[in-house]
Amino acid sequence: MFDPEKLAILVNGAKFDVSCSSSGSDRKNGKRGLGNTSYGGICHSFTEDGRCISLLKILMSNRCVYSCEYCVNRRDNDVPRATATPDEICELTVDFYRRNMIEGLFLSSAIEQSPDYTMEKLTETVVRLRKLYRFNGYIHLKGIPSADPALIRKAGRYADRMSFNVELPSEKSLKLLAPQKTRNGIFTPMKLAAEEYAEAKRVRDKGFLPAGQTTQMIVGASPESDGNILRLSQALYRRFSLKRVYYSSYIPTNPSSKILPASPVGMLREHRLYQADWLIRFYGFTAEEILDEDENLAEGYDPKCGWALRHPELFPVEVNTAPPELLLRVPGIGFHGATKIVKARAYGALTFEDLARMRIVLKRAEHFITCKGKFFGIEDRSALQNALLLADNRSQPQQLSMFSDPSVAESALTGEL
Repeated sequence: MFDPEKLAILVNGAKFDVSCSSSGSDRKNGKRGLGNTSYGGICHSFTEDGRCISLLKILMSNRCVYSCEYCVNRRDNDVPRATATPDEICELTVDFYRRNMIEGLFLSSAIEQSPDYTMEKLTETVVRLRKLYRFNGYIHLKGIPSADPALIRKAGRYADRMSFNVELPSEKSLKLLAPQKTRNGIFTPMKLAAEEYAEAKRVRDKGFLPAGQTTQMIVGASPESDGNILRLSQALYRRFSLKRVYYSSYIPTNPSSKILPASPVGMLREHRLYQADWLIRFYGFTAEEILDEDENLAEGYDPKCGWALRHPELFPVEVNTAPPELLLRVPGIGFHGATKIVKARAYGALTFEDLARMRIVLKRAEHFITCKGKFFGIEDRSALQNALLLADNRSQPQQLSMFSDPSVAESALTGEL
């Protein structure tokens, strides 16, 4: 029986790690096994078919030997401490799964004693969970920077996904706020995981991290601009083939610190970074196109609107003739919308009424398109900017719940901008 007090400590200690999302893994169950995973995903997220699914997110230990300024589990913070054994984690996971409370596990840990000691305990846990407890559900394992490569290779054979968190966008900030961590200590295992993953794909071996790897950056704890952050994310995607970069808005956990901001960053900046990240990953944008290196993303409207406002020479575009790659750059037209437009216009010229029936977001798109040569948007740049600000006057971004408005959930599913 897992001690409830210990459970509360270890679950609360894990809440600041946001590297959880749809898995993309297809680990299959075996005879007499327990659980399985699928391409649909796992972990407090909406899958492609609309399901909201969850996993147990927990630390193995919050007894940390590091003193990262921003971390609630830092060595000098006066908080209750606890450590779970591998079998305790395994039994808890299986118990929760059998009660239909979770579909997988996200396991992380503070650095207890040393990186190798901690990584060895994490690896032992996932090995026992797979082999002894026969659990075939989704496992996301937090990798430990500077740990022995052999441990990382072994863990990658039993986890579906791993994450080595960059934490801070620059080496200078890392040295200032997390002096025991190094850029090389983070990037070396990330590179190793990328190489092993690529080799496994080459030989069609699904045994090593079938869902790939991710990372996380804290936004606002250090002074780097959104331009810096997006350039780093772009480099990480290209160099290590990451599945996702997660952005976590800074939340003060160390009121005695003299080098950290006193106030939280808020979710809007994080929200805009995710939108820009989506443009880089799926819409063919580069970080350099979206904004300059020393700039922050506009708060009043999304990054695609910002890009379009800076390129008036490209607009308006005629929806009946524009190539698909240009349609994707129109604010308010996403992948689904562009696909519908290209298919429908093969049978006849489209009107604004047709676009409305396709659920194109005309409150943004109408300012950047024509239909059969007709334009109904705003030409004056200042007036247009104000209109876009009003069009995006939604409330502050929120975590979706099981009871969110269906239209909000659909927007989150498509990611259309």
